[in-house]
Amino acid sequence: MTIDAVLFDWGGTLTPWHTIDPFACWLSVIQDEAQAKALHEAEALVWATVKDTHRSGTMDDILSRAELVLTETQLRTYYQWWDEHSFTDPQAEPMLRELRARGIKIGILSNTVWPRAEHERIFERDAIHHLIDGSVYSSEIDWVKPHPQAFRAAMDAVGVTDPARAVFVGDRLFEDIYGAQQVGMRAVHIPHSQIPAWQTTGVEGRPDAVISELSELPAVLDGWS
Repeated sequence: MTIDAVLFDWGGTLTPWHTIDPFACWLSVIQDEAQAKALHEAEALVWATVKDTHRSGTMDDILSRAELVLTETQLRTYYQWWDEHSFTDPQAEPMLRELRARGIKIGILSNTVWPRAEHERIFERDAIHHLIDGSVYSSEIDWVKPHPQAFRAAMDAVGVTDPARAVFVGDRLFEDIYGAQQVGMRAVHIPHSQIPAWQTTGVEGRPDAVISELSELPAVLDGWS
């Protein structure tokens, strides 16, 4: 069957995973240990709620739980702290170009509390923004992966209606692989991330294919065309 679109997870898939210290991040933003701890704990609570309910969370939710307000300068410091941990895999750009040359739509679906503008800033910085046809960030919709509505929103973003003609690529067996397969998409696992134990669920998908590098993806798609 013809493949009309390939949708990608962001963190851990297009961007190699880094193990970071969230508390150190918040401390760089607000040089007060008690407030940094409050932000760190609030962030953990928001993500725990996301995991349990599959409802989306935002930066505003984190700040509300911490009962803190950050200035624009502090928010910019936060996002800039992440810059060295968010570089796009060097194999992404040539791989995406090859898919586009085949007439395949490229989409992004990311579970994130960040606003769209910060993700787009990264894609522009790494010169792949022009290769993306549509993107959905959970911070701007009601649901996160693996909820079916998140995947349907991503298909809508690239103008694809038949999930059997779409492929999802991600690093997480539950959110990415299981979630995509539940809506009828084929799913490719790229195990770039060491998933923290507290984030696992026991409900894992069995990928239709496994790749170790992004450059291997076009060959997998060849076998399905």
